[in-house]
Amino acid sequence: MSKKIEKILKKKNKKKIVSLTAYSKNIAKILDKYCDIILVGDSLANVLYGMNNTHHVNLDTMIKHTQSVKKGIKKSLLVVDMPKGSYKNPNQAKKNAKLIFSKTKCDAVKIESNNKNFKIIQEIIKAKIPVMGHIGYTPQFKKKFKVEGKNKTEIKKLIKEALLIEKAGAFSIVLECLTPSTAKIISKILKIPTIGIGSSSNCDGQILVTDDILGLSGFYPKFVKKYASLKSVIEKAVEKYSKEVISKTFPKNKNFLYGK
Repeated sequence: MSKKIEKILKKKNKKKIVSLTAYSKNIAKILDKYCDIILVGDSLANVLYGMNNTHHVNLDTMIKHTQSVKKGIKKSLLVVDMPKGSYKNPNQAKKNAKLIFSKTKCDAVKIESNNKNFKIIQEIIKAKIPVMGHIGYTPQFKKKFKVEGKNKTEIKKLIKEALLIEKAGAFSIVLECLTPSTAKIISKILKIPTIGIGSSSNCDGQILVTDDILGLSGFYPKFVKKYASLKSVIEKAVEKYSKEVISKTFPKNKNFLYGK
């Protein structure tokens, strides 16, 4: 087990784990100062490529973005989403996880649970590649977005799923869109840290999509807090640049590389 993962495990019940997504070196370099975990999420499908869901991002795209992110990281734990279709069976999962690991030098991969792929998690871990689990709303497998854990049947199912992921060897687990009480129960039962998204402060840490908190994505569900409005900042800068080019006030002599 790496020192970075040991550090994450030690935070359980002690200090909240800070996580955000990154898809490029420049953003990763900023996040690395403040985050414990940086995730190269398949959310880049929506955020960067304008896709309606995360289903069509391929392995090569995830690897290329991770290679960029890796260049901006010194201390954070780098986790990569395994895209939909890249872990249909244990052999394929192990092969693709190894490919991600060798080409990106990441620290771990993330697998969304379909309540069946526990063996896949085990096989990847046997290959000495750490795995982060993911339950609740799992975009790769569920079409309908809804909060889970509203009744006893759902709670029991989620607890069982989380425990099986832990038993399979995952070092942490994302809880997406669970009720606060369910997130609290699971976080107390599990020995591994829980990272919440839309699942209250009852988790051991939190993760959000960076473009959402910066006001760039246009996606602002209730569980997202917008910490900045970069869209308007960028628009003002571009508008000013446009006006200066048209009015011939840019470039000035001081911007010339040589002579006048």
